[in-house]
Amino acid sequence: MSSSTVIVPWDVITPFITDAFHAMGVPRDEAEICADVLLESDRRGIESHGVNRFKPIYYDRIKAGIQNAVTNFEVVKKIHTTAVIDGHNGMGQVIGYKAMKMAIEMAKEYGMGMTAVRNSTHYGIAGYYATMATEVGCIGITGTNARPSIAPTFGVENMLGTNPLTIGLPTDEEFPFVLDCATSVTQRGKIEHYQRLGLSTSPGQVIASDGSTMTDSAAILKALTTGEAALAPLGGVGEEMGGYKGYGYATAVEILCAALATGNYLKMLTGVRDGKTVPYGLGHFFIAIDTEAFAGEENFRKTAGNICRELRASKKAPGHDRIYTAGEKEWLAWQERKDSGVPVNPAVQRELIAVRDELGLRRHVFPFE
Repeated sequence: MSSSTVIVPWDVITPFITDAFHAMGVPRDEAEICADVLLESDRRGIESHGVNRFKPIYYDRIKAGIQNAVTNFEVVKKIHTTAVIDGHNGMGQVIGYKAMKMAIEMAKEYGMGMTAVRNSTHYGIAGYYATMATEVGCIGITGTNARPSIAPTFGVENMLGTNPLTIGLPTDEEFPFVLDCATSVTQRGKIEHYQRLGLSTSPGQVIASDGSTMTDSAAILKALTTGEAALAPLGGVGEEMGGYKGYGYATAVEILCAALATGNYLKMLTGVRDGKTVPYGLGHFFIAIDTEAFAGEENFRKTAGNICRELRASKKAPGHDRIYTAGEKEWLAWQERKDSGVPVNPAVQRELIAVRDELGLRRHVFPFE
């Protein structure tokens, strides 16, 4: 952590983010949801999706008129265990929260539930919604498409989004198993984070249109926008290290996010049409499976916990004294941060002050002022 990075207490950052969303036009109860999803990223140590993204992803897009502060959550079709939802370009966090809640309610009644969403916006970390399910004894699965970033195997054109396929499994431990990661080697949010800190992106993660590797974070972000660069799929460039696997998973998520709800896909998600900035119109899907409907929640939690514990107790590689299971590092980050707060670097400090002043929320005072 940079010496100029300041830890902002939760009781300072939470009311500010909530009030800021509300001042932007988001209804108070929905502003609380948006703030909770955003800050959950920082609680888990996933800084690429936390306060770092508050201004460029949410504030700026609402201000530009390509995202609606008031969410019209329309259930277009519902049949027992399934539902199709149109988010009408409202707040992705609100849409995601309500869509997963609906899937969970169906799962508790019928054993399984699934919702598909069209015309949504960036919904934050996918793991938030998977954890909503694990908290009530359900398996939670979600995916979202995104603006084109990934090149298909043997290609150099950005066609697919970073498209996470996220799975949450309840355990008998203090934290669930939550696998929340992009289907690319890296993701745009991390590169944005590197750029803010003046850091380079590691070689082999981004491919230019001429097939060369790019490492300049600022140049990468610009090239990704113009289509002159693309992220490598999970596994890397080509097939030797299994890049086709990440490419295949990203495509599966793309199809599920678009085909189930008749939504946008691939180049339709660039956010630009006829030279003008337009809503992205993203798609998501949410699946909840009630473990009680199978061998019972208690048995599921115990078996899942046993598997995770045995994996962590297995033989370590030389130089390593610990093995982790998915969701553990995020839980450990929260244990470290719960009594302190969220680290805010100088670039984001300036953004938060600017947003506060523009919205007239000067009653909020930050420790870095």
